[in-house]
Amino acid sequence: MRDHRFAKTWRLTRFIARLDRFKIPVWLIAFTFFTLIVPVAFQGLYESQAERDAMAQTMENPAMIAMVGHGDLENYTVGAMTTHQMLLMTAVVAGLMSILLLARHTRGDEEDGRIELIRSLPTGRLSYLNAALLVITLTSIALALVTGFGLYALGIDTITLEGSLLYGASLGGTALVFAGVTAVSAQLAETSRGTIGLAIALLLGGYLFRGITDISNEALSILSPLDWATKTEAFSGNHWWPVLLMIGVSVILFIVANLLLSIRDMERGFLPARSGRRHASFLLTSSLGLSWRLQRAGFLYWLLAMFVLGISYGSVMGDMDSFFEGNELYQQMLFSEEGYSMIEQFIPLLIVIMSIMATIPPVMAMNKLRSEEKKDRIEQLLARSVSRFSLMGSHLLLACMNAAIMLYTAMFGFWIAADLSMDEGIALGTLTEAFMAYLPATLVMVGLAAFLTGVFPKWTSFVWAYLFYSFFVLYLGTLLDFPEWTNQLSPFGHIPQAPIEDITAMPLIIASLIAASLMAAGLIGFRKRDIRT
Repeated sequence: MRDHRFAKTWRLTRFIARLDRFKIPVWLIAFTFFTLIVPVAFQGLYESQAERDAMAQTMENPAMIAMVGHGDLENYTVGAMTTHQMLLMTAVVAGLMSILLLARHTRGDEEDGRIELIRSLPTGRLSYLNAALLVITLTSIALALVTGFGLYALGIDTITLEGSLLYGASLGGTALVFAGVTAVSAQLAETSRGTIGLAIALLLGGYLFRGITDISNEALSILSPLDWATKTEAFSGNHWWPVLLMIGVSVILFIVANLLLSIRDMERGFLPARSGRRHASFLLTSSLGLSWRLQRAGFLYWLLAMFVLGISYGSVMGDMDSFFEGNELYQQMLFSEEGYSMIEQFIPLLIVIMSIMATIPPVMAMNKLRSEEKKDRIEQLLARSVSRFSLMGSHLLLACMNAAIMLYTAMFGFWIAADLSMDEGIALGTLTEAFMAYLPATLVMVGLAAFLTGVFPKWTSFVWAYLFYSFFVLYLGTLLDFPEWTNQLSPFGHIPQAPIEDITAMPLIIASLIAASLMAAGLIGFRKRDIRT
């Protein structure tokens, strides 16, 4: 007898695939591009096996093992080097992709009332969840095939067909595992934000657990799903059992998610929600207080994440001298400046990366206004004695404060860890000056988000593409020999690279004026335009 709980699953699969017809290709193209440029760069930088062996020796220290895991250092070919240095990091991003895509179509659509509407039609109780899982599964398979065959198409001798397909399968398998984690999290948490927070916490927790156990007790690393990807040893050992393990765990998690969904009520979760207050706090009497209440949990999560990020980068500073001795790749990525050590030249690159990462939460804080608008919530506020200027201004003020706090938190975590790991630490004042110099660039991104929200609300996603562009050209531009003007298209490319360059006021003033102009234009546009979804 046909199980009606899965009725119309295939039709809903096509519906969800159509909704994500732009997002999924962007993810796949980005993965493929980054996967393919790395082995090409390695082949150009390390032309002989002797150079690759020297590079392998620099990776035998606790800091590098914690960051990228163990690798086949005895047979350090271009393929093995690619797996060792890139697979784990890429697997983390693959997990993040699954979390973001699936959370939207589970708790996200349930919060917005879409699933209730769909269930009112002749569809099964479990159809929408399984349709979303099917889309993620097909996306993971596409990711595995595109990256696998793309690597093999490079024509590098040590990048074999089996190793290439195994590399791609590792990424696809990791994406499947965290799709299962997200599906279960969606049944436990009551909100989309809680689902994403729980799943990302498990993702980052798995990475940190693997890093600690890889150094202290490697046998325990197998408990982390991210360790399974490194256990494949693509292009050297070529072990397929971790991929089978990923598939098996994914199937179990998918089944658990279906079982939990079949016994829970709509808009409820298995984790008990905290009881709210009988009377609202006085803070909720203002638009600023309401904006803070909406963003409080996300702010605290990101605060912890930025502190951990700073500690992670700072903890490796003590081993950098030995690391740079044989690592031509990172030497080529640095800002070349005579009279400074490799560590001093490495610090600006780390600061740029952390500054761009610190830009994510304030931009999210600014985009929260557009999210509330799309859910038809701000009309209820504007119907009362709340002005548009006050409503948008409160989000903008919180975003600006968010930017400064995130930068300082990342800097403080970096300073603490670097001071403990280095013989001669870095002065707190020097780091504070170097990090906070990027605040105007961060505010430019916040201003762009405000401008798009106020004037072109349907294009608010553009700010993420621009932020990604900034990361790409500043992180890999030197390695890929991009012209200097590509850096200048990003606000981060105009900031002096302290501590190897003197910080001058003019670039910071110009960036601040641009940020202020964008914010003002956004406020004016928001006051004049129609509220729409």
